[in-house]
Amino acid sequence: MTQDMPTPARDHHEDLGPDARLLIVDDDQPFLRRLARAMESRGFEVEIAGSVAEGIAKAKTAAPKYAVVDLRLGDGNGLDVIEAIREQRSDTRIIVLTGYGNIATAVTAVKLGAVDYLSKPADADDVYNALTQRPGEKADVPENPMSADRVRWEHIQRVYEACERNVSETARRLNMHRRTLQRILAKRAPK
Repeated sequence: MTQDMPTPARDHHEDLGPDARLLIVDDDQPFLRRLARAMESRGFEVEIAGSVAEGIAKAKTAAPKYAVVDLRLGDGNGLDVIEAIREQRSDTRIIVLTGYGNIATAVTAVKLGAVDYLSKPADADDVYNALTQRPGEKADVPENPMSADRVRWEHIQRVYEACERNVSETARRLNMHRRTLQRILAKRAPK
């Protein structure tokens, strides 16, 4: 007598293709380990790196098919890891993940080859969906649009990046006192 087994809702392994190597680069060790375990349970062969230097080294040794890269790392900028991956492999699906999200860095990341940009805290399902999204598929519209304070903060960040992170020049262009700008830049992004 055979017992009927419930069929799984969705086999994650089908979405990944034959090469399921994933590189996760983040300096938040508890988050890094948690995300690595979650991605392994979804069928990825996970490599982890806790710094820009380690991420670049792993990318040059064996460029992955998938990558999740934090932008702000203790030893530099995650954009350097993205460039290293792109030098080795042009078809890697790269997701930029950061707690300091702003439009200017998102644009830079996409120009360097990232396919999506997620702000922390992003859960494993968000990361998985972004990594496996097919070309032409559209992301879901967010339920909560940006607040006016967030839009203002994003604009300031965009000008700051355009001024190559020069506070005095950014303040001049925004017609704002330099110290006021420094206080705004020191705070986290508004919700």
